[in-house]
Order: sequence, then structure tokens, then C-alpha cells
Amino acid sequence: MSLTLRVDGERWRAHLLSTATRHPGIVPVTKGNGYGFGLGRLARRAQWLADHAEQTGAALDTVAVGTYDEIEQVATRYGGDLLVLTPWRPFGAAVDLDPRLARRVVHTVSRPQDLAALRGRDPDARFVLEQLTSMRRHGMTRRELATAAADLGAGRSGLRGVAMHLPLNTTSHLGEVTRLINEIVASGLPTRTVFVSHLTHAEMTTLASTYPDFTVRPRIGTDLWLGDRGALRVAATVLDVHEVDRGDTFGYRGRSAPKHGHIVVVSGGTAHGIGLEAPTGDQSLKARAATLARGGLDAVGFVRSPFSIDGKQRLFAEPPHMQASMLFVPSGARVPRVGEEIEVRVRFTATGFDRVVVS
Repeated sequence: MSLTLRVDGERWRAHLLSTATRHPGIVPVTKGNGYGFGLGRLARRAQWLADHAEQTGAALDTVAVGTYDEIEQVATRYGGDLLVLTPWRPFGAAVDLDPRLARRVVHTVSRPQDLAALRGRDPDARFVLEQLTSMRRHGMTRRELATAAADLGAGRSGLRGVAMHLPLNTTSHLGEVTRLINEIVASGLPTRTVFVSHLTHAEMTTLASTYPDFTVRPRIGTDLWLGDRGALRVAATVLDVHEVDRGDTFGYRGRSAPKHGHIVVVSGGTAHGIGLEAPTGDQSLKARAATLARGGLDAVGFVRSPFSIDGKQRLFAEPPHMQASMLFVPSGARVPRVGEEIEVRVRFTATGFDRVVVS
């Protein structure tokens, strides 16, 4: 009776080991909903990877969390350092950090004034300086990096490297990263370590050969935890089945059945993230046409659901409920039985599962 993520454990674990082996210095990202697995499970799995360092050749000494509020869930299950991706600010959870965990935290600092404030509050704080990329979300400009270098002086003073958060491009990042690394050198910062995101293995290899005096550490989330989708299967349970004739009413809103068929009630609703759609950012003509098509279906009461029966995506009979959804299965199609599991397509980073079953 649950929305369940089923994981082929052997295949998933093999993928994790392979990814860690291919990316020396990897920093696993554990944030948000834990990519559908939950933060606790990913933290334990990161510790498992650290325990297999001899097999992967990667000394996994750091994981990344999204926010300061996520630290405790990860810290109790993983024993290494915790890099916080959200930049430090002199307010909120960042200044309420448990002193017992402070020594394991590596802060991200994206403004010169915050660097001074952080070091004033905690002279022993460890941190990375975030560099402004074409994302233009957080980060220091070339001049601000030089100012930070002057403030830090010749000593490392808690500096653990420079962080770059790159956009999700379909083209190469090498040109931008080359420019950014040159800015680090020109700034005079006493570090040769950079933490990067969204670089391909080939780009990482090129950077390693171009800048042999730099240590490039990839922060990897999606490609690590969700990189082998064949190991993951999402299933909903059929909870009820009701035959309807054309004109029969059903649901919260008293909708009418368009023709003879069945209302199939399945587990999974808005509380799980089902039916909640985030903007994709895809501006292609194909994507726009799909949006128009969905809008047309919605206007007449038909919206394609993420639930599939025998490989066929079925329509929502009405908008999903909090913990269940009602589907319309037309006459002639096979009707699943109560208790049967059917396939669901989800966005893992926006879905909360009732159960995660790892074989």
C-alpha cells in the first residue's frame, strides 16, 4: 500500500564503487530529500564507500550537504568532514551550529564580508571560497578573491580550497574553468585545491593534465546516486478498482466518466510529490509543444499521469489526492488487480517514498 523505491542492491553498489574509482577525490553530495533515498541512507552509504577506499583507490574524507539544517542527519552516520554547499551567512542556522560538530564542518564563503565575520566568530573555522561562475548564483569575483587572499595572508588560515558551481551545460566547461583557475592563481590565494560540479570525466582528465599542480575534487550527486537508473524501480500499489459507465460521477469534484472503463486507485499523491511539476528550463520547440498538449488535455479534464500499466501511461481521472491518485483505464485495456504494483515515473529529487527497499 506504499509508493516504493526498489533498488537492485548489487547493481547499485557496483555503480557506486565504479563511480568513486573513476573520480579520485570525489565528494558525494547528500542534500535535500537525499535524491529520493533519504539523507540518512546516503550518509551510511558514503561511509560504506569510505570503508572501501582500498578497493576504489579514493580516500573519501568529505561529503557535501545542502544546508546547515541537514548536518546532524548526516554527521551521525558518516564520520568524515561535512562541506556545506549553502554559503555561510552571519545569521540563522549557520550561527547556531552545534559546537560538537563545528570541527567537522567546512563552510562555503561567497562574500568577503562573510569571511571576516566567520573568522571573527570562529578563528579555527575551515572553509572554501566560492568563486562566481556563469551561474551567477553565489560567489566572489576576481577582485574579491584577491581581497580575500590579502586578508588571509601567506598562511592557509582555515582555507581548504576554492569552490566552483557550474551550470548544467551541454557544451564543454573547460574554457570557463580554465579562466577561473587562472583567476585563482592571479589572486594569490594560498591554495591549489578546487571543488567543482557538473564536469564530465573527460573534462576532469583534461584539467588534471593541464594543471598538474592543482587538485580538482568533483562534487557528485545525481551521477553517483542515480547514475544507473536501471538499478532503480519505482512502484505504486493498486488500492481499489471501480467499474464506471459513461456519465457516472466520481472523485472529490464529482467528475463524470467520459466513457465505460475503470477507476483505478493507486498509492502515491501530492504528499509524495506526485503531480507537482517544477519548471524544466527546456525551451526547445518540442518542449513547448508538449506543454501546449498537456494544457489542452487539462482543459478537457484529461492529464497524463506518471503511472503506467503494461507500459502504457494512464490518465489521471482527477487531480491526485494527498496520498493516493485516481486513474482512468478505458474499456478494453487490462485492469490491474488490487494489491498489484504498477510502474511510476518520478523526478527523484522531488519525490518522497514511503519505502525504500534495497535488495
